[in-house]
Amino acid sequence: MRPDPYDPYALSGSRPWRDGDTPPPYPTGGQWTPPPEPPEPPRRGIRWGSIRWGRWIVRGMAAALVLLVVAIGWLAITAPLSQSLKPPTPPSITLTAEDGTPIARRGAVIGAPVDAAKLPGHVREAFLAIEDRRFYSHWGIDPRGIARAAWANVGSGGVRQGGSTITQQLAKNAFLDSDRTATRKLREAMIAFWLEAWLTKDEILSRYLSNVYFGDNVYGITAASKHYFGRTPQALNIGQAAMLAGLVKAPSRLAPTVNLKGARAREMVVVGAMEDAGFLTHAQAQAVQPQRVLPRQAGALPSGTYFADWVLPAARDSAGEVQSETTVKTTLDRRMQRIAERSIRSAGLRQAQAALVAMHPDGRVVALVGGRDYGKSPFNRATQARRQPGSTFKLFVYLAAIRAGMTTSSTVDDSPVEIAGWKPKNDDGRYLGEISLARAFARSSNVAAARLTQEVGVKNVIKAARDLGISTPIANEATIGLGTSEVSLLELTAAYAGIANGRYPVSPRGVDTKDDKNWYEQLTGGTREIPAQQREQMLSLLNSSIRGTGKEAVLSIKSYGKTGTSQDSRDAWFIGFAGDLVVGVWVGNDDNSPNPGLHGGTVPARIWRSFMQDALNIAPIVVETPDEEVTIDGNTVDGIGGIFGNEIGDIVPQALDRATEQLDQMGLEVRRAPDGSITVGPRGGRGGREPPGREDRRPPPDEEDGGDGDQGGF
Repeated sequence: MRPDPYDPYALSGSRPWRDGDTPPPYPTGGQWTPPPEPPEPPRRGIRWGSIRWGRWIVRGMAAALVLLVVAIGWLAITAPLSQSLKPPTPPSITLTAEDGTPIARRGAVIGAPVDAAKLPGHVREAFLAIEDRRFYSHWGIDPRGIARAAWANVGSGGVRQGGSTITQQLAKNAFLDSDRTATRKLREAMIAFWLEAWLTKDEILSRYLSNVYFGDNVYGITAASKHYFGRTPQALNIGQAAMLAGLVKAPSRLAPTVNLKGARAREMVVVGAMEDAGFLTHAQAQAVQPQRVLPRQAGALPSGTYFADWVLPAARDSAGEVQSETTVKTTLDRRMQRIAERSIRSAGLRQAQAALVAMHPDGRVVALVGGRDYGKSPFNRATQARRQPGSTFKLFVYLAAIRAGMTTSSTVDDSPVEIAGWKPKNDDGRYLGEISLARAFARSSNVAAARLTQEVGVKNVIKAARDLGISTPIANEATIGLGTSEVSLLELTAAYAGIANGRYPVSPRGVDTKDDKNWYEQLTGGTREIPAQQREQMLSLLNSSIRGTGKEAVLSIKSYGKTGTSQDSRDAWFIGFAGDLVVGVWVGNDDNSPNPGLHGGTVPARIWRSFMQDALNIAPIVVETPDEEVTIDGNTVDGIGGIFGNEIGDIVPQALDRATEQLDQMGLEVRRAPDGSITVGPRGGRGGREPPGREDRRPPPDEEDGGDGDQGGF
């Protein structure tokens, strides 16, 4: 019999009743409901659901790996991981003198690295107790510390505690980034893991202690120990270690040199943390006393001086990109710098300011003073100020004249002149007519300089100034011959160095750098040699000048120089050279107000002479004294030495004039030798009367001072 297709049990053969029996009745509604099927037996092999979950797990792991690679790549670009393995140090540049002695520092004071494993236990434990107690157990991030800090911050309503570990702090310091952004925290965490993977715990702690900031611009525990306590980290006691550890939280605010009370209070907090962490017993903690610190060291390297301010840009260029501690050697001579400062201090300037520049003929600056007191005024009057140079600018007028074929014996008319409505005047009011260039330069004749400027041409005077290195604007008018265009002392001194060196222009420099000019720049922008004949003529002029208006600067060796005084004695200058030094001196007021009685041949010349005598280690000029006694106003003195003393630098000009007049009345004559020495003897041999024709003789340049006529009176 064929099975009934409508019988659900016909095919399986497993009816709950036998054939022929009456089937159970249909449920209400006439529908028959078959009995529940028996449970399906378990299948053998892999289930499809497990396969689907496995695929998702693999995909998740692959995605995580991709994200990790992307994160590492992003981190490598934004914060190179290799940098995190280097000791992070802030930029610092130390300038040294020519002999290698440090003279100034810009930037941080960085101590030598330390090995944490070799430090006393209480030094390490002080930092661990207050900064990261579980340092040796976590993997760079401390979840318990983060949770504790978060709970404390929520309770206080703001950010009061941080959960950063020492590893995280090192990671942050490695990039000098203090932003409180989620991105920075993420990078910090990743770098912390990286550091933990590549460095040991002691290496991490060593780098942290070697580079953490302790206030007062001091980095590293070595520098901090020396700065605050005058000892090494190995010699710190518990209180000192606790005070240093306490500074890390707020180093600028808690530095004990400025906030000793706050530093001591923080010290006790650290001591309490050390006791709480089990590093100290209660008795040890109670025995710790508030620590004393050293006062700010007076002998510490200054962060700024006139020379350091000027040389720093060149020092940075020489050092390249300063990323850590760098030392740059300068041309400064410490002995000459001390002499320069002493010469300015002892000049009796009252309210006036002064500046001095000393360099070798090749431009290497060995001393630079930009004012009387850097602490009161860091404005550098030697390099930053632009003032009228007065008659010192005549150097370029006479150089243009020598270039035009004139010589020191050529003549120029020293008589009143009018040029386009301008009437220059000699300061002493004297006009000598036709005189030699040597004599005109020695007495600093203004009308002679104006006539020469007109004769050789203003453009040629400007060209001479440019050739010798003057870069400041120069007016295209005849008045420039009297120094009406402003210059700096450094630039003008370098121009005179061109004459001393025999090559121009001379570039003043404080750092010796390699010549990295290309071949074209070397061909077109190099120095030129001054023709020997022209240089000889200029040296002769400068030597006659120092025995004329510059007689106060006379040395016992051959020297050269020129005085300069601007209108109304607002600026007074003396620039000259002797031996292997070229020195420029300026005196004036910062507000450009007049200085009655001030001339280049007075205070500036004396400062110049004082510096030169000590710097070159030469003896002062000794006046020759005759054997015979001299009677003045009934008083007997032992020759000229009894009148003037043994050093011409001690002579007051007014006293010299009065003594000369008295000797003249007695029939005696004062003679000045070319080297500056003075002798006294009978005049003319005729009872004190001049020999015939004496009135018509004009004294040579070294015998006539010209009334200090070096002012630009116009």
